Amino acid sequence: MNPNEQKLQYPWADFQPEAGRAHVVAEGVKWIRMPLPFALDHINLWLLRDNIDGKDGWTIVDCGIARDEVKALWEQVFENELEGLPVLRVLVTHMHPDHVGLAHWLCERWNAPLWMTMTDFMVASLWSSRRGDAGAGPGGQAAVEHFARHGLTDPDAQEQIRQRANYYPNLVPAMPSRYTRILHGDQVRIGGRDWRVIVGYGHAPEHASLFSPDLGVLISGDMVLPRISTNVSVFDYEPDANPLPLYLRSLDRYADLPEDTLVLPAHGRPFKGLHERITQQHDHHRDRLAEVLEACTGQPQSTSDIVPVLFKRKLDLHQLTFAMGEALAHLHALYFEGKLKRELGADGIMRFSAT
Repeated sequence: MNPNEQKLQYPWADFQPEAGRAHVVAEGVKWIRMPLPFALDHINLWLLRDNIDGKDGWTIVDCGIARDEVKALWEQVFENELEGLPVLRVLVTHMHPDHVGLAHWLCERWNAPLWMTMTDFMVASLWSSRRGDAGAGPGGQAAVEHFARHGLTDPDAQEQIRQRANYYPNLVPAMPSRYTRILHGDQVRIGGRDWRVIVGYGHAPEHASLFSPDLGVLISGDMVLPRISTNVSVFDYEPDANPLPLYLRSLDRYADLPEDTLVLPAHGRPFKGLHERITQQHDHHRDRLAEVLEACTGQPQSTSDIVPVLFKRKLDLHQLTFAMGEALAHLHALYFEGKLKRELGADGIMRFSAT
């Protein structure tokens, strides 16, 4: 455990629910976990006891990816954990595949409505319908050209990225045709309690977290994680984005929540110490920005040059694409702040240097 982790409190220590089972973490709130085929090998999902229009049941928060083994685990959850009641609603925090992948199946399975922010619903609907090299997620020829422009020129890596043109629709094969929109500041009534919607930016187009003052519980999605830092990246579909300041400003939207709030993250263990963790994230990115600026003070640096500055470990290709996106996000933050300038070289690679 790293020193920052030791500053947080984990009410259930190293416990995690068994596959197909749930664990109660607050009144009317159950924690389940589903597998992911990545280095980050799990996602936490949540069952909230609910009553809609006089009908008892459950709201599901986030879905897992579209895989038969995940569907089978959901069926075990339905059998073991719903107490004989139906799913009344599916609420998705954002459009990334591990969160929205099975939304269509769950909504159809239970004839339940989907609740989501508009931007993320629209992006997920668009990307799930795109196959081939149509620019759906971090794969395909457009992604190859984007990463090549920023220094990733290894032919083998490029071919692997090119072959991932269907990355998103393979994990999110369909989306419901209709949804209910949620907005920042909305009060969503779940099980007789109001849950405040807190929208954040930088990680996803319009990420929704949920806070219950009555329970002192924050379902944080990917915006606040206990051990790893939230990925904030620039990808080919928005090549001049500046997401890092958006993310850091979004963190401040949690400042008025109590320090003893129980945080239910999408990855890692439920924890307490929200304000401490937000401070850690601000400090982390401040330090990384300083490292990037220092690296660019001498010889101009491409995004590929900056990856080992930010990531000291060996990365697989999946991790490398996100590391490239995150390195570029730090370079863009400094560029748009006027601390770096950029120039496209004769070799077609963009490099950044201090002003």
